[in-house]
Amino acid sequence: MLRALPRLRLAFERLMETLVILLMVALAVVVVLGVTYRKFGAALVWYDEIASVLLAWVTYYGAALAALRRGHIGASGLVDALPPRARVPVVLFGEVCVFGFFILLGYVGWTVLKVLDTDTLVSLPEISVAWTQSVIPIGSALFVIAQALSLPETLRAARQRRPESGR
Repeated sequence: MLRALPRLRLAFERLMETLVILLMVALAVVVVLGVTYRKFGAALVWYDEIASVLLAWVTYYGAALAALRRGHIGASGLVDALPPRARVPVVLFGEVCVFGFFILLGYVGWTVLKVLDTDTLVSLPEISVAWTQSVIPIGSALFVIAQALSLPETLRAARQRRPESGR
């Protein structure tokens, strides 16, 4: 299992990169279409709403990709300043907090989907709001997976860190 972890992590990273790129391209196309139509006096009634949804999706999926790469704001300087024996417990505490938050966010996001089940987009009534908001529980699950896949590397770094001198 541990030997397969780097391959699984790489496959997950490629999947997330592809999703984020596709969402960014879709968002760019929708915005360019909306601006172009508006320039010629024929505004698209749906473009603002769809662009907002796509932006939320890019944000959630991009956040999961950043989590996999450990690209979010962190306090590695604080961890580095700790005595070696305290680093791993502090890192684990931080990880438990992150996992807890995103599991809770995913659960609450899932329960909200049931409330939104009968709502539809204003400009495109054939599209369910629950479908557009599914990004919250899905994005949360992807974030948890990303954190879990990058955790062994993070723990290894916490065990090996040495405070940098001169800082």
